[in-house]
Amino acid sequence: MVQEDSSLINLPNLIRFLRDRLSLTEGDIRIERHEAGYSNETFFVSWGDNRWVLRRPPSGDLLPTAHDMLREYRVLSALSAFDVRTPQPVIGCEDRDVLGVPFYLMQRVDGMVIRETLPEVFAAQEERQRLGEELIDALAELHAVHWQGTDLENIGRPQGYLERQLKRWTKQYALTVPHTRPLPGLKEVGDWLQQRLPPTSEATLVHGDYKVDNVMFRASGPARLVAIFDWEMATLGDPLTDLGWLLSFWGPTDDERDIPDLIDSNAMTQLPGFLSREEMAARYAERTGRTMEHFPFYRCLAVWKYAIILEGLYRHYLEGTAANPKAAEFAWKVPQLVQRAQRIMVETG
Repeated sequence: MVQEDSSLINLPNLIRFLRDRLSLTEGDIRIERHEAGYSNETFFVSWGDNRWVLRRPPSGDLLPTAHDMLREYRVLSALSAFDVRTPQPVIGCEDRDVLGVPFYLMQRVDGMVIRETLPEVFAAQEERQRLGEELIDALAELHAVHWQGTDLENIGRPQGYLERQLKRWTKQYALTVPHTRPLPGLKEVGDWLQQRLPPTSEATLVHGDYKVDNVMFRASGPARLVAIFDWEMATLGDPLTDLGWLLSFWGPTDDERDIPDLIDSNAMTQLPGFLSREEMAARYAERTGRTMEHFPFYRCLAVWKYAIILEGLYRHYLEGTAANPKAAEFAWKVPQLVQRAQRIMVETG
């Protein structure tokens, strides 16, 4: 296949690398760029009977710790020994002479990723219920990984995880808002979170971006989650941050929607048959034995963090450098998220 962007894939170099490292000799290589997402670049690669996914950083200048594909590869390699639903890693490459950046290949998994609309195969209410159950069960499996004494020990510092999260995103807020617009309510949420910091919990592996469009389901019923993707942000820390993040994109928000046809995962998961947030949290508590006593903190943390992330992307829109075509919507989405976080504060008391 003719490569679509020679600045992202140097086909002759990639062919030489795969031949040398994987001893491939027969068949033609085909490469297809995957269009979803606006962060790391993903390509479907096939060679003979082999079907892989290639992950590499975007082009341009990168922060030292951003878009670390080899770190993602190491996490997947370590997880291959556990009962976690992950793609099988194939090979990593740190030699920048091949593609100009580090990259890795993993086995391609068959299935479908649910983004903003629900595939017809999940129209039945029992299938919608299973979607939620599968998301929770796969997350519980992830959080049950015994990471001590494995290569996963080196991916994060579990002590002080929540404190670092608050510090990091407070700093990001302070760096972003001077370039966008006043958002006083956002600081109020951060102060509330600081005052409500829960007791330290047992550290687990944390995915960092666990939500419905970062997993893959089997393409036919009954619903079965077959793979968890996007491990770039994986670390060691408080597992309830993953649950809070997942459920911030799940179920009713009570937002005032100015766009009547708006479709997103929150709207989708309000359809009949889907578990409620409370039912999702209860299933997680049942599967893991963890208490939900402080869970409003984690929901609020997720919404606050998401607001700060989108405000950073909105800054790129204002400066004319946004890669995401939806960045203009963040003009109203961020204030909406601030209001949502404040509602959680009021409900919590």
